[in-house]
Parts: sequence; structure tokens; C-alpha cells
Amino acid sequence: MTGTTTMPTLTNLDRCDRCGAQAYVRVVLPGGGDLLFCRHHAKSHDSKLRSVAVEYHDETDKLSVS
Repeated sequence: MTGTTTMPTLTNLDRCDRCGAQAYVRVVLPGGGDLLFCRHHAKSHDSKLRSVAVEYHDETDKLSVS
């Protein structure tokens, strides 16, 4: 069976599991759980997260430089 899941958009209420900052990345794990990360922590753990992720949902494009 194949299917497409639509990940809900991350909001300002979603917080990084490492530091509590606003989350911009959701990593879905093989067991069905997920982890949320700010851009900093997603970037610093990128290779490990991508190697274990079933799905990697990145919304860091919402960040802009002022």
C-alpha cells in the first residue's frame, strides 16, 4: 500500500525539543513518533536526523534575513 501523507504546517506554538525555540523542522521516526527542531539544532544534527528519518519536513524557508 502506498499513500501520501500531508504534514501539518508548523506554527509558532511548535517548539524545538532541544531548546524550546520555535520549530521549523519536523522529523518523523520509523516508530511513528516525531521530533521538532529549530533551524540551529536541525542543522547541527542534520546528517544523523536524515539517516534515521522516515520523513523530514523542513520549513526553514519561512525564516528571512532582515
